[in-house]
Amino acid sequence: MARFNRTLAATSALLLFHATGALAATELAWWHAMTGANNEVVEQLAKEFNASQSDYKVVPVFKGTYGETLNAGIAAFRAKKAPAILQVFDAGSGVMLGAEGAVVPVADVLQKGGYKFDKGQYLPGIVSYYSKPDGTMLSFPFNSSSPVLFYNKDAFAKAGLDAEKPPTTWPEVFAAAKKIKTSGAASCGFTSTWLTWIQTENFAAWNNVSYGTKENGLAGLDVQLKIDAPIFVDHFQAIADLSKDGTFRYGGRTSEAKQFFTSGECAILTESSGGLGDIVKSGINYGVGQLPYYEGHGPQNTIPGGASLWVFAGKSDAEYKGVAEFFNFLSKTDIQVRLHEVSGYLPVTVAAYEATKKSGFYDKNPGRETPIKQMMGKAPTENSKGVRLVNLPQVRDILNEQFEAMLAGQKDAKAALTEGVQKANAAIAAATGN
Repeated sequence: MARFNRTLAATSALLLFHATGALAATELAWWHAMTGANNEVVEQLAKEFNASQSDYKVVPVFKGTYGETLNAGIAAFRAKKAPAILQVFDAGSGVMLGAEGAVVPVADVLQKGGYKFDKGQYLPGIVSYYSKPDGTMLSFPFNSSSPVLFYNKDAFAKAGLDAEKPPTTWPEVFAAAKKIKTSGAASCGFTSTWLTWIQTENFAAWNNVSYGTKENGLAGLDVQLKIDAPIFVDHFQAIADLSKDGTFRYGGRTSEAKQFFTSGECAILTESSGGLGDIVKSGINYGVGQLPYYEGHGPQNTIPGGASLWVFAGKSDAEYKGVAEFFNFLSKTDIQVRLHEVSGYLPVTVAAYEATKKSGFYDKNPGRETPIKQMMGKAPTENSKGVRLVNLPQVRDILNEQFEAMLAGQKDAKAALTEGVQKANAAIAAATGN
């Protein structure tokens, strides 16, 4: 009996040792907004990182849309239950920048983990967008994207258009959309995701016109929007006119319109380069073209979209070291190359971009280098460095309400943009106390 008890005690101690060892890994909650093919990428990255070492365990948690994820993160921080890592879309950068004391700059996190931060290893157009004026990188650019034009090659051929030559200017897009619709090659000629990000913020940068004062918010908080200028009014009126007979089809405020393209209903789609994964999975015969522009204005350079990873304050040293290890893992050239190639998001490091070029990937996949060239082709001007407002998500909602009223035939583009600018400027003034 004594021997049995000693054996039982030894077995229990061994089991306790293994259980303790299994629980020793520091868990790092990663709240994100990725869906579809991109959610699979997130899950795979966490799985690979967790398998590569035993000290830390990244736990991805889907929290809804970009806006819902941002709100959930803010609420969790206030309740002292914030995750270690929060994915925040580009529009939320100003919100996070204004959250004094709530976040730890990623440059500091990397240093806490024993890594030296070198901004020179990241693509300039991306790192500058997520940095303070002094160059300190605030968040890790996880899934940066640029808007591009996707088009259905089969529908183009059926409509008598050149399937190897995507339209490059907006008048060419509108003409092609009309021909596709009238010929019956597709039930809808043209659609677009993210009207605010693509058709106002990037539209302004790509055409080198002002989105707002104070360098679109990068040089000061008290911004006045300028998107009621004639070039914007004419552009949105053209879209409103196309929507009357269904040549343009509105899908929603974020990425909903992508389904019109993947289903074959709409033949032209302006969308984030990060939408590539779902387009590939659809099996559609697609091509990629640069974001359209207006002659005499563009092309200048696009500004980053997608999202970055922010690290909350108030975490333990072990958690910060784990986050640093994870970000170092994500920065590895082979990881960045694979992320870029399978998702359509941009490689965030120079080394990954050069490795992708050297491999011949762009030669074999025409159009895949387009989003990078768009962002890096020219040095940014005051109009094209980016957009940073303390309440950009709210401003986008205000503008989306006006676009929806316009597309419903309740007002023309001039009235929609005039009212949108007035309401947005009032909201910015209230948010900044000006």
